[in-house]
Amino acid sequence: MIVYRLSRGPYKNDLSGKGAELAGGRWNSKGTALLYTSESIALCTVEIAVHMPLGIIPKDYFLVKIDIPDNTSMKELSEAELPADWKSFPHANSTQMIGDAFVQEYEHLVLKVPSATVQGNYNYLLNPRHQDFRQVRIVETVLFEFDKRLFVKD
Repeated sequence: MIVYRLSRGPYKNDLSGKGAELAGGRWNSKGTALLYTSESIALCTVEIAVHMPLGIIPKDYFLVKIDIPDNTSMKELSEAELPADWKSFPHANSTQMIGDAFVQEYEHLVLKVPSATVQGNYNYLLNPRHQDFRQVRIVETVLFEFDKRLFVKD
């Protein structure tokens, strides 16, 4: 399975989940490493855009194409299984608890979750401490140029 992420230049080859571990995110609290990826390039773009202030066009980003073995263990969560506040902004502690528990259980390499930004799309969260993580490979890394229209207002 191929998944995607957008990373700043210095971190384009870093799959450690360290950034999420330091900052926390929708699906993990600070101190828990988790690698955020998306099912499509378009979803990656939106996920970056919603976190950027208007008028700031992201620079020095690379599109990272990642291969996850097809036989990998995956846990999938549907919207019906998630707490009512799962899409809230700022993100809720309830979703962080779900991601933290996923990492601590070590049962699955991948957690498939609905995107909070694009209905009907999915993000794939990878546990970098899972025993099968060493099979995850970067297939390609290319400089990514964002369309300026996503970040400027008329």
